[in-house]
Amino acid sequence: MQILRRRTNPFRRQLLGYLHIRPNLYRPSSSRGTDMEEVNDFSKHIPYFARGEVVKGFGRGSKQLGIPTANFPIEVVNDLPNDFATGVYYGWARVNDGQVHKMVMSIGWNPFYDNIKKSMETHIIHDFKEDFYGSTLSIIILGYIREEKNFSSLDELIMAIKADIAEAENQLNKPDKLVHKENNFFKDPK
Repeated sequence: MQILRRRTNPFRRQLLGYLHIRPNLYRPSSSRGTDMEEVNDFSKHIPYFARGEVVKGFGRGSKQLGIPTANFPIEVVNDLPNDFATGVYYGWARVNDGQVHKMVMSIGWNPFYDNIKKSMETHIIHDFKEDFYGSTLSIIILGYIREEKNFSSLDELIMAIKADIAEAENQLNKPDKLVHKENNFFKDPK
């Protein structure tokens, strides 16, 4: 497993296509203790690079949501900087030496399911023919979409995830994000 970090300047991002938010002005309302200092500092970690083996998750992505996810082992999750805010992010992903695809990632405790373990669940925006447990997943996180939050129903959660996917696709089509698809990080799978 390998974690690489690089600092960049804070950025502006577009949330759900209509609301501009600066990370240093936004405070998630997570019940897990996210504080203003944590939110102010998370953007210094973008882009964030991570690599690890795909492990079995909670088994909900495909079965309950119809949105499969690839999960990192707890060691990769524990390597996240302490001030990396929980929430939904977007970026690029590659499985083994395959193609690089757009991705959306949930980092946190998934309040709808009341998880007790923090997780990094990656939905790769591509249809894979089969599972790839045990494969190496390499990701670059490029932006923040929204805080993690609870939902009143499974349908509401699914609608939010679909909106997250649409926002990720929109953001990753921008030239300043598209260039990361060719990042050398994806060329060296070690």
